[in-house]
Amino acid sequence: MELQYLGTAAAEGWPALFCDCRICRHARETGGKELRTRTQSLVDGKILIDFPPDTYAHALGYSLQLGKIKHLLVTHSHMDHFFPVELIHRHEHFGHHAEGMLHVYGNEAVEEAFYGAVLIDRFRVHPLDEAVKFVRLKPFGDFMADGYHIIPVPADHDKREQCFIYIIEKDGKCILYGHDTGMALSREAWDCIFSHKYGLVSLDATMGKKQTDGYHMGLPDGIAFVKLLEAQGCLQEDTVKVINHFSHNGEMTHQQLEEFAETHGMKAAFDGMKVAF
Repeated sequence: MELQYLGTAAAEGWPALFCDCRICRHARETGGKELRTRTQSLVDGKILIDFPPDTYAHALGYSLQLGKIKHLLVTHSHMDHFFPVELIHRHEHFGHHAEGMLHVYGNEAVEEAFYGAVLIDRFRVHPLDEAVKFVRLKPFGDFMADGYHIIPVPADHDKREQCFIYIIEKDGKCILYGHDTGMALSREAWDCIFSHKYGLVSLDATMGKKQTDGYHMGLPDGIAFVKLLEAQGCLQEDTVKVINHFSHNGEMTHQQLEEFAETHGMKAAFDGMKVAF
């Protein structure tokens, strides 16, 4: 399997849109891996995870033909993870030769945002019935998509909606995609996570070396999360461990994140990074 990180930033981007803090100044001056778009990933070129405002830029930057994608997993309804108005462009009037149906999977809040965007008056002449289909998910309601076994696991994030992290399996290989979440997962969520063995674990690192009471994780949380997985026998000798979803409020440059990750046997994601396992 292969996971490509198309974007690796938190909601405000990096450098943040209106910010002139030390980290954002450094990013603008340095460029390269210090520049981050909002978080989005792609599994094997087939399963898209999240749909931020930067999706169009990702398609351009990585020569993606998104009209071939048939499955979109959405973690939650926050704008940096789901910007549904762009989905209207999969209608044949805009997206010529898009292949088959795009299935959009998410919670009730994602569903409300989806229909609120694509059913506005000016789009009624371009109905998406033959192009995009929404599928509402339930916690632990596993399903198959193009040969992938996918499990939505309740996250520790926004209490106003049922946010998800995802377990994605195919041909004996397994990904734990853990964004956005804190550590205060339910017992049922931990049990589900502990019931798998992973080739790749991708964990939230929004807070940098800081920690907060849920919602997101910092680097100390990521270390603790990995130790829990190790104690439960969920990791293999060659499991790839990645930290991702970074904010300038974490007050660490990419170089500092890379150094920290290397010290702890991890990788620090950057925009465009591919991990095969």
